[in-house]
Amino acid sequence: MPDRPGGAGSDAADEIPLVRPYALTRGRTRARVKLAVEALVSSATLGNRDLSTLTPEFQAIVSLCRQVRSVAEISALLRIPLGVVRVVVADMAAEGLVHVHQPQLDEGQPDLNLLERVLSGLRRL
Repeated sequence: MPDRPGGAGSDAADEIPLVRPYALTRGRTRARVKLAVEALVSSATLGNRDLSTLTPEFQAIVSLCRQVRSVAEISALLRIPLGVVRVVVADMAAEGLVHVHQPQLDEGQPDLNLLERVLSGLRRL
């Protein structure tokens, strides 16, 4: 598989071939459900399902989300645009491949503690 621009690497993101975003989302620009950037995603228990039938992106997200990750983390770690990740994760949730845990905001006001944790996590990337 050809290296990504900018050099070779060996992390999971480098194993995904470079594909145009509209190909990953089948031309859609919006997710079926609204996913917050800080929404947490975890892999579903897939039992006997054959993962080799999934697209490489779906496989990478299932593997990555064995540990709970935010939508923003998935985007950053896989080097896929945030909007594309939202569409793909929403599709995966509809198929039962992942569980999405949306934040519960009181009266539309963001939880400052959560925002500080997200900012801290982004700084570590």
